[in-house]
Amino acid sequence: MKLKGRKALVTGACGFIGSHLVERLVEGGVRVRAFVYYNSFNRRGWLDTLPGEVLSEIEVVSGDVRDFHCVKKAMEGAEVVFHLAALISIPYSYIAPESYVDTNIKGTLNVLQAGREIGVARLIHTSTSEVYGTAQYVPIDEKHPLQGQSPYAATKIAADMMAQSFHCSYGLPVTVCRPFNTYGPRQSARAIIPTIICQLMSNKTILSLGNLHTHRDFNYVQDTAEGFVKIAEADQAIGEMINIGSGDEISISDLVETIGRRMGREINVEEEERRLRPYASEVYRLCADNRKAKNILGWTSKIDLETGLSKTIEWFERNKDRYKQMNYHI
Repeated sequence: MKLKGRKALVTGACGFIGSHLVERLVEGGVRVRAFVYYNSFNRRGWLDTLPGEVLSEIEVVSGDVRDFHCVKKAMEGAEVVFHLAALISIPYSYIAPESYVDTNIKGTLNVLQAGREIGVARLIHTSTSEVYGTAQYVPIDEKHPLQGQSPYAATKIAADMMAQSFHCSYGLPVTVCRPFNTYGPRQSARAIIPTIICQLMSNKTILSLGNLHTHRDFNYVQDTAEGFVKIAEADQAIGEMINIGSGDEISISDLVETIGRRMGREINVEEEERRLRPYASEVYRLCADNRKAKNILGWTSKIDLETGLSKTIEWFERNKDRYKQMNYHI
């Protein structure tokens, strides 16, 4: 089904990936309702930074995915739902696991139940490559065992299974979109690429990072947003779990060198203990098998890492005042 002209609800629209998805949908002629987390300051996260011509095309509603009635009201009239709202920081999940259960599991249940009652045409649930844990084989396909190596990952596994169960039990037209490590403009400073960039903008030395020997499959945010769109438009994707990843991996140590070279900085990296995950919780290797996305969606990543990093560095240098560059963010 084509999205142009349809009405879509995006939960988590105020966040990093959500705001880029909203932009992409508006550009594609979709009528977008953006569901953002209520706050008394009436701040709408990254949506507040979008161009006026994009914002004028969006209906913004505030609420909380943990409240079923709020979710159902926001969903009324929507044909397509993109569910991105979640708590995502792995370090914070060690501190507040119950919050992750409430938001990631109960929140997803509310979205699924509301979608079932309203009768939406498509519902795309956002997963994460963290559900795979440390790779038992690479590249990681969608049949790879799931491993809850952090409270965050465990709640996302539960949410994925809940989404699958609603398809199997009630025929809800759900697809689980499983992005690997997305990066780009607007990303939180807690993530590895913004952490490196922000530290290098302030110093020639990176003061501290976590484990430098892990490997990740990085994907520019516009490619990830395009993956969501392709999933929503592919009828063959209903009932499936689909990786959105480049199929390439890089170690964090090599990533640091690459960013340092592009920023023209000499680098001295120190591992800081508080940034390390507990040993058994660390995910050492992630690399996507993206054949399913290619075959079902016709999707592949278009922006290579070098190009994406250049775009990201340029954006952070223009927006450095938005970030507390040397603070450790969990």
